[in-house]
Amino acid sequence: MSTIKQALANRIPERRREIADLVKNFGDHVISQVNVKQAYGGMRGVKGLVCDTSLVDPYKGLIIRGIPIDELADKSAEEIFFLLVVGELPDEEELSTLKQNLFARSEVPEYVWRVMRDLPETAHPMDMLVTAIAILEAQSVFRKRYDQGMKKEEYWEPALEDSLNLLAKLPSLAAGIYRIRYNKGDLILPDPKLDWSENYGHMLGIDTPDFLDLMRLYMVLHSDHEGGNVSAFTAHVVASALSDPYYAVSAGLSGLAGPLHGLANQECLKFVLGVMDRFDGAPTSDEMRDYTWQVLNSGRVIPGYGHAVLRATDPRFKAFHAFGKKHFPEDPVFKTVDVGFQVIPEVLQEHGKAANPWPNVDAGSGALLYHYGIEEMSYYTVLFSVSRAMGICAQLVTSRAMMEPITRPKSVSTAWMKAEVGMTEAAAT
Repeated sequence: MSTIKQALANRIPERRREIADLVKNFGDHVISQVNVKQAYGGMRGVKGLVCDTSLVDPYKGLIIRGIPIDELADKSAEEIFFLLVVGELPDEEELSTLKQNLFARSEVPEYVWRVMRDLPETAHPMDMLVTAIAILEAQSVFRKRYDQGMKKEEYWEPALEDSLNLLAKLPSLAAGIYRIRYNKGDLILPDPKLDWSENYGHMLGIDTPDFLDLMRLYMVLHSDHEGGNVSAFTAHVVASALSDPYYAVSAGLSGLAGPLHGLANQECLKFVLGVMDRFDGAPTSDEMRDYTWQVLNSGRVIPGYGHAVLRATDPRFKAFHAFGKKHFPEDPVFKTVDVGFQVIPEVLQEHGKAANPWPNVDAGSGALLYHYGIEEMSYYTVLFSVSRAMGICAQLVTSRAMMEPITRPKSVSTAWMKAEVGMTEAAAT
């Protein structure tokens, strides 16, 4: 029986040799330069990380292990996680084994539910999720193995065990948080006939086939996004100190909870609902065009349009848009998104100030969730988190397998920067 652990173990020696050769033969080769604006601007664009699980091409969008995301939109979450970790899609046996493996690990300890129920009724769903992951750390295989003593070459094995244990529980955790926080009734147990993402939808309490398919698509499209975004980078830095996956994932998802990272789909949906309030339903193209100009002329931006890297329509938006067109084209919320897609890029191009006038993934994802009755927007980042945890865990396991060192960039002071650029006091004033 082939497992994800065996598949990765077979590939690690060659990957280690490849990296060792790169460092040995080209270790002094310069791959990036940093200017003052980048140093003060959040290191945007600085090439200083290695992430083999995925990359974002300005025109092709997200590419996972060499495969564009639009070619993976029909895959299951288990296939994507296997691809992220191993570098190849699983065969039927490997996929079946992984699905069985995850289900076998999916039970959430009762002490976690006690803590969830004891949290204040006003607790944010992301607070609940991060807390649940943190208290699961007591089960960390990596920490126990590290305390017992193990070789550095073996670090990836218990890291993978922790990752599988955590990922297996996340759908139950996230669905349980939804039902507890929003008074949706008793917890729902996972169904052995359903896969990882399908069970997430099932345990939320929405069992329609099209919603379960949306959950599969949602988990696939949000699974990874290079190594420099806040959640992935935070988790990487924490994990580089050999903190176990529970600590690293809880830290990374704490970053995802920030308004500048994981809340974008909420802001986009609020914009769409605001448009509908203004026009008492889905607007016409002319109404959307005039309203877009009003927003831009007031100095505001259009949520969901533009991206730090992309210079074309996000393929993930296209996949969500196609889903809405297929299942509920006349839904007024989706129709508003659709009209926006037809009109807003033209206005932004005419306006001329947007580097990328095309929609990103967040422009439409919230509208699809809203259609199926998940109207609690404060929960949307939890859905994002369950998916993104796959990429975080895959990057962590890969990092341990390649025996990467602790992340420790050098910082400088503003006084050093002024001296470096030759800035005198007179010039400063």
